[in-house]
Amino acid sequence: MIDKSVSDAAAAVADIQDGASIMIGGFGTAGMPDELIEALIARGLRDLTVISNNAGNGETGVAALMREKRVRKIICSFPRQADSHHFDALYHAGEIELELVPQGNLAARIQAAGAGLGAIFTPTGFGTQLAQGKETRKIDGRDYVLEYPIHADFALIKAQQGDRWGNLVYRKTARNFGPIMAMAAKTAIAQVSEIVPLGALDPEAVVTPGIFVQRVVPIVPAAALAA
Repeated sequence: MIDKSVSDAAAAVADIQDGASIMIGGFGTAGMPDELIEALIARGLRDLTVISNNAGNGETGVAALMREKRVRKIICSFPRQADSHHFDALYHAGEIELELVPQGNLAARIQAAGAGLGAIFTPTGFGTQLAQGKETRKIDGRDYVLEYPIHADFALIKAQQGDRWGNLVYRKTARNFGPIMAMAAKTAIAQVSEIVPLGALDPEAVVTPGIFVQRVVPIVPAAALAA
């Protein structure tokens, strides 16, 4: 019997080791798998490479990982915003490496990894510092930059519901990077608000098929616990 459900966040991340590359879903705080990140912090992991849309907000999520100095390198599109003080401090101190990737290229490179592509050509970044040292090509009169797929050892994502086979549905904009990150990582771990019985999810509503998910962990929302 296929059952990808695990009991809690700690069990879900138990085999992640120091130095792992980890994709973390979320656009700002929307779709951020906070409980899985807190479980990483509790394990004391270090020297992580994080692939995410931004470098954290305030004191939670990716920012919490940086606050505890667990991240060696971050690959992201928006490292700085009003509340990115932990990244700012680490970067200016030379304690974190940044690979800046335009948002469209970030998504395209993750998608390329999930699709098994060797590389892609994109017009974004051509003629800028982001293209320095990279192969370029003119195709049908337009200039392109060669970019390589972004793979990861693990993906931590957040969905609304899942079943024991790993099929996932998302809540509105919390969907963002989760589906493509699940496809691009060796091990995708999804925290969900609810694990439902097989057959309860409308197949037409399933965004991430279970073939791309290795673990599903139910996380009860704090509001529900307080009710």
